[in-house]
This record gives sequence, structure tokens and C-alpha cells, in this order.
Amino acid sequence: MHRATPPSAPPPVPADGPPRRVLVVEDDPTVAEVVTGYLSRAGYATAHAADGFAALDRAAQFRPHLVVLDLMLPGIDGLEVCRRLRRADGGPELPVVMLTARGEEADRILGLELGADDYVTKPFSPRELVLRIGSVLRRAESAPPAAAPAPVLRAGDLVADPGGRRAHRAGRELSLTAREFDLLVFLMRNPGRVFAREELLHRVWGWEFGDLSTVTVHVRRLREKIEADPAAPRLVTTVWGAGYRFDPAEEGEPEA
Repeated sequence: MHRATPPSAPPPVPADGPPRRVLVVEDDPTVAEVVTGYLSRAGYATAHAADGFAALDRAAQFRPHLVVLDLMLPGIDGLEVCRRLRRADGGPELPVVMLTARGEEADRILGLELGADDYVTKPFSPRELVLRIGSVLRRAESAPPAAAPAPVLRAGDLVADPGGRRAHRAGRELSLTAREFDLLVFLMRNPGRVFAREELLHRVWGWEFGDLSTVTVHVRRLREKIEADPAAPRLVTTVWGAGYRFDPAEEGEPEA
């Protein structure tokens, strides 16, 4: 597993205004106490749920800005909780950081495919978890300047509207997660350029560190939604040993 080195920086403090709400879904009371304690000291408002059903009820009441979600839960597991959160009102935009055991790689990949923003493997550093939560929240809450609307991007019959956060292909609206949409817009704004996974992790996710397989999974998911043949992609191509490139030559150049 290829991971960048985390910086030695203090845990972030939430932005000005009311504390950001973080729901911690974890059945181990010791882990839950440690995580909520670190988050509280970092300035977050926290709530805790110990099983999958309680997590869904608590999320509806607490309306968190982010969910820390353990995969192994009694009742219904973390993957099913993530699925149901994604179907709820506002769910596609709700950031999720998953907690996984080291041997749960398949579940971790599936979690990323369901739209999880990041994952942390157990045993983990609570300090690193707080750093990651701050990074995910900053990215989720960042907004483009309001001075000028972002231009609509086009490549053949693929259209992305950054202002409306909607994308279409051949007149059909695409069901993209927030991160898939951000990745698509970034690539369409930079046609013909090759980006390494480390650079995409920094410029699209806003992370200085993290698991690079996060990028790989999101590229694959994006291809499944925008490519005519995901097994032979022509829009988002792989440059072996270098990274990924948006190549609209066959589709028409992106334009405003």
C-alpha cells in the first residue's frame, strides 16, 4: 500500500463559526472514547453511535458535517450504513471517513466505490485521524469564488457544469459522487496534461498525504460512468509509469 508521509502538524481547528459536527460510528467503546475525545479537543462537536441502525437514526437527528464510520458493526455493517447514508437527502455530499482493519482491503475498496472520502486502517493514530478529518472537511466546504460563474466544460457530448455541479453525457445526466465530479472537472480543465496520483490527491482531494489507491478507485469509477467502453477508455487514459490524462481528441476539445 503506497501512502505519502503525513506532516508533523497540530490537529486543525475548524473554521470560524459553529463547531463542525462529526458523528463517530464505532462499536468499540474505548476506540469511540479516544476518537471523540481527540475531536472534541480539536474543536469539533461530536456524537457517537455503537451500531449500524443507531448510526442511521443518529445521523438523521444530529445532521453531521462528516461521519467517521467503522466497517465492522453489529446490526448492519458499515458498508450498508454508507449505502443508506448515500441514498438519504444530502447523502451524496456527506463526507465519510471509514475505519477498517488491515485485512479488509476488499471492503475498503468497496467503501471507496460507494463514495467514501478516505479511510484509516486500525490500529491508527487518533492525531492522524483528526488531521484527515480536517482535510476532508476543508475540501468539502471549499467553494469557488462567487465573483464569476465557472464556465461549462464540454468535450464532445460530455458536459460538466461546475456551478450547478451537474454532468451529462449524450443528454443523460450522470450520477456522480462529489469526489467523482471534482475529479472530472479538474481533468476537463486540464486536457492533455498528465497528472500523477500524488498530484491528483493533492489538487483534487486537497490532501498532503493519503492512500494513492483512493485515486485509482475513483478514476475507475469515473470511467465506468463517462466512457463508452470503460475497459478501453478513450477520455481518461492511463500513461503507464506517469499517471492519468484527459484526452478529448476523439470527443472534441473542452470549451467554455
